Amino acid sequence: MGYVRVHGTVANSSNHELKAEVDFLVDTGAIYSVVPKKVAEKISLKELGKRKFRTGSGIVEMPIGEAYLTVDGEGVTTIVAISFDENMPVLLGVTTLELLGLQVDPLTGKLKPLDLLILYHKKVKP
Repeated sequence: MGYVRVHGTVANSSNHELKAEVDFLVDTGAIYSVVPKKVAEKISLKELGKRKFRTGSGIVEMPIGEAYLTVDGEGVTTIVAISFDENMPVLLGVTTLELLGLQVDPLTGKLKPLDLLILYHKKVKP
């Protein structure tokens, strides 16, 4: 299938005017989305804490923040990890994908709507 890339924006969660247009690399193996530090600084992203992440080269600790991400006209506030690696692409992780109601279509290599599941639904009489 190859890589799935989509165009979108990363914005400050409390001021959406502070934003950066980016090309996301969709990473369904990543829990959180990831933005490079230079993007986080451009949109004045506030660090809320740190989390440890398992990577191909070992365990790393990265700051996290809250950002507003937009893809295909849909937007959502989500937690993002802030990478100090300036060469790292902007990643769109699975949590953000699910919050956006999107999934990767393995046949087309594009994003498509996700079937959203709820355990309980009471029937309402017409």
